[in-house]
Amino acid sequence: MDRLVPLFVAIPLGVAFVIPMVSRRLRWVPDLLGNLTLFVLAALSFAAAGHEVIYHMGAWPTPLGVDLRLDGLSALLLIAINVIGLAATLFSVSYLELYTSKFRYYSLFLFMVAGMNGTVLSGDLFNIFVFMEITAIASYALVAFGCEHEELEAAFKYAVLGSVASTFVLIGVALVYGMTGTLNLSHMAAKLAGMEAGSPIRFALALFIGGFGLKAALVPFHAWLPDAHPSAPAPVSAMLSGVMIKATGVYVIARLLFNVFGITPDLLLILRWLGLISMVGGVLLAVGQWDMKRLFAYHSISQIGYVVLGLGLGTPLGIAGGLYHLINHSAFKSLLFLNAGSVEYATGTRDLKRLGGLNRLMPVTGATSMVASMSIAGIPPFNGFFSKLIIILACVQAGHQGLAAWAVFVSLMTLASFLKVQKYAFFESFKGAWQDIRRVPVPMGAAMILLAVCCLAMSLWVIGGLDKPLLVETATQALTGGVFGL
Repeated sequence: MDRLVPLFVAIPLGVAFVIPMVSRRLRWVPDLLGNLTLFVLAALSFAAAGHEVIYHMGAWPTPLGVDLRLDGLSALLLIAINVIGLAATLFSVSYLELYTSKFRYYSLFLFMVAGMNGTVLSGDLFNIFVFMEITAIASYALVAFGCEHEELEAAFKYAVLGSVASTFVLIGVALVYGMTGTLNLSHMAAKLAGMEAGSPIRFALALFIGGFGLKAALVPFHAWLPDAHPSAPAPVSAMLSGVMIKATGVYVIARLLFNVFGITPDLLLILRWLGLISMVGGVLLAVGQWDMKRLFAYHSISQIGYVVLGLGLGTPLGIAGGLYHLINHSAFKSLLFLNAGSVEYATGTRDLKRLGGLNRLMPVTGATSMVASMSIAGIPPFNGFFSKLIIILACVQAGHQGLAAWAVFVSLMTLASFLKVQKYAFFESFKGAWQDIRRVPVPMGAAMILLAVCCLAMSLWVIGGLDKPLLVETATQALTGGVFGL
């Protein structure tokens, strides 16, 4: 496995450069290479589960060289990134016929995947920043891929706020390097453990929380997300909401706070407050939306709040619930954005007020949308119910009954919001305007079915016990086990 770890970055980067060179005459090559690459990466990510590896780039020893580090947490994120990426590229085969320059799309998509894989594998703080920037620059271009006014405006706003986040992070990296003399996370953690938490360290922490909080779209750092995610092509929206805000935002915050700086009661309090206001603010903003993708985007903010709240509890049960909800959200939120893309592909609109009767005309989209809606709303036996239940029980166990009550309230509001989606889009009386509806191609339907199966399958992860879902246990141990890599 130590020889396979760099392939998570090398394969998508290599194929991203190859696609433009071979695609001008063979139009089917981007679809083939894009889907084959993500299939291989998804298989490798499952093979990586359960392994702990430190790979020294160029055989340079730590701390002279750059490390790629695989543990339970990074393995969990790799599975989410590459499985959702596979579903998104499968959906793109037909959906991208609405756009031009498919080979550029796949190249940018693979750059984004390589950046996310590199972010969760990097054992070096500066290279986390580098991979995060690769991800961000590719995503800026993908948000603007349609080149319409809405897409360009959203991409510009996203790029400006993303640059602010990158500036915060880079200044934080410089401060920590100046205090510790190293960028390697393990060595940095060991040196910080022997230092007093003075003003420079606290300032660096504030910069990291602000910068990566922007990447994660936590309230009050969320302003870019409601414009960027609805404007992007549907498979890109699925990647942005499903995995990117986690890989370049939540993951890095958790890794730095728990494994590098060392978690403290004050930091846990900050995480709990960020989680709470994101949960409540996101769901209240979502309820009044009538654009399907914009409604889903606001719910991304709300559901990420659950993840951060679970981490902020600081208990093994709370962290397990937060990480379990992280991967559950990757599946059902990506599926919801693919559903919205399917509806827009077939009808030309995503305005709920103009839709209706689609359950009969689009049975695959309707059925998978129901699975995703019930999952995000926390209805048993779908996966979202179990991860929310774990977080609520962890709140009660930790003595935060008020937070548990807010979590239940947000779940009820989420249910109301998605009942609205189901009523107006799929179950409302049939509107004659949709008699000439466009047929959804097989690859798009297959991608939606794949994620719906994931939503159902992941509900079985609690069989081993509420505090030890499969794969989540090792990820929880990676965060609670102390200093990263030592």
